[in-house]
Amino acid sequence: MSSKFRLTLAQLNPTLGALSANAAKAKAAWKDGRKAGAGLVALPEMFLTGYQTQDLIMKPAFEADVAAHLADLAAECADGPALGIGGPWREGARLYNAYHILQGGQTVARILKHHLPNDGVFDEVRLYTSSEIHGPYRIGPLRIGSPICEDSWYPDVAEAQAESGAEVLLVPNGSPYHRGKFDLRMNLMVSRVVETGLPLVYLNMVGGQDDQVFDGGSFVLNPGGKLAMKMPVFDEVIAHVDFEETDDGWRAVAGEKAVHPDDWEQDYRVMVEALRDYLGKTGFSKVVLGLSGGIDSAIVATIASDAIGPENVRCVMLPSEYTSQHSLEDAADVAKRLGTRLDTVPIGGARSAVTEALAPLFEGTEEGVAEENIQSRLRGVMLMALSNKFGEMLLTTGNKSEVAVGYATIYGDMAGGYNPIKDLYKMRVFQTCRWRNQNHRPWMKAPEGEVIPPRVIDKPPSAELRADQKDEDSLPPYEALDAILEGLVDREESVADLVAAGFERETVKKIEHLLYISEYKRFQSAPGARLTSRAFWLDRRYPIVNRWRDPS
Repeated sequence: MSSKFRLTLAQLNPTLGALSANAAKAKAAWKDGRKAGAGLVALPEMFLTGYQTQDLIMKPAFEADVAAHLADLAAECADGPALGIGGPWREGARLYNAYHILQGGQTVARILKHHLPNDGVFDEVRLYTSSEIHGPYRIGPLRIGSPICEDSWYPDVAEAQAESGAEVLLVPNGSPYHRGKFDLRMNLMVSRVVETGLPLVYLNMVGGQDDQVFDGGSFVLNPGGKLAMKMPVFDEVIAHVDFEETDDGWRAVAGEKAVHPDDWEQDYRVMVEALRDYLGKTGFSKVVLGLSGGIDSAIVATIASDAIGPENVRCVMLPSEYTSQHSLEDAADVAKRLGTRLDTVPIGGARSAVTEALAPLFEGTEEGVAEENIQSRLRGVMLMALSNKFGEMLLTTGNKSEVAVGYATIYGDMAGGYNPIKDLYKMRVFQTCRWRNQNHRPWMKAPEGEVIPPRVIDKPPSAELRADQKDEDSLPPYEALDAILEGLVDREESVADLVAAGFERETVKKIEHLLYISEYKRFQSAPGARLTSRAFWLDRRYPIVNRWRDPS
């Protein structure tokens, strides 16, 4: 009679630093696995602490607290299946990213990460020591090898574990989303399966942490790269995978294969989940934002309403003498369609007072950008006052195109605690609005249907800080601007590359100049949902003081 083994996969959402809550989630998953007759219940990489800890992991008191929770968890989960959970581990002066196998009240195996990622949003070389490659561990009839996340991106760890007797590979991950990431993961894991001839379980966490969202999408592959099971993206799920021993080795029994949504839906879900978790995990339940009648604030209001419900979203129209009637109408229409509160706070009186106070110093100068930006900064003052008074987190609404070239006012419309569209270029803002008007999902808390009026999407964008102002007075058309920025930012292309692609050199140089001189603004900007592999913050780290310009 062939042997069988049940593995419980806990694709769950930890909260960074909430050690007791994370341990409780792990124990609840372990109980589910025990009830289902599992031999091992597996949680993702660094689940006990949450991920990524950054320098918090270097604090001795935090490290000691983690060790105490790990010991308690081992004792509480002694009578039943083994429990695999990620968390740090110190040996002398060396700190490791580890995967702990708890069974019978003690740690029976401890796998230490070999390859430490040091690119994109990751900087593990700063925090951890690289370990020698570990061999497999035995749970019941099965010998399991566990390359930890980055270890599975290279062939050496999986091959070494296979050569030393592993019969199944279990890969615990903390892998955050960026557009197209799932296909990259799948291709790499198929390579590991083909190289080793072993079944492979890829277990990822879900949930938001600062700018990153872990998108789950855990899966199981049989030899040859055949998909045996695929879990949903973004949702917390506990699933059981059965393995059977055959004449050719262990094989996963085929299970459910979730269908993943397209990139447009996944991007939108990331913005919703990032905001929902950022608020929930920092203790906020309500938000406030300036609703201008423009497309950016409309999509942010929609994302917020989908994340926490329209009843928890306060929109504020802050008109000046340059605010058009259609902007007033459009803001009111957006709020009505979503079902949010809309307050109106005119800034004319405050602007007159500031203008009068500065008049002696501004006397004899030509009116320009400084006077325009007073309006934006007064709006920031008003919105922050509402945020402070009512405990509502202020959302900022600048898209990636604006953030890139500094077409936003620091301490004005850049004020806020979170920016859901920080990594969304303007042309994708347009399309995302159209997508949301045409689609509704159960995880969205705002109404279905056309929640963003077509006029908001179709009208020419304007900051409305002076008469008859349009964004294209100062910037190239957004189609061209976004294409240039994607080259300069996302692909690190040269000016010559973009000129060869058909753009005017003068235009490219202007955008390059704006990109570099705006670095100080981005350094002080609110965090926002990461959608690409070149988001502003950890993915792209440029100096603020920088006199270099591309000579090509």
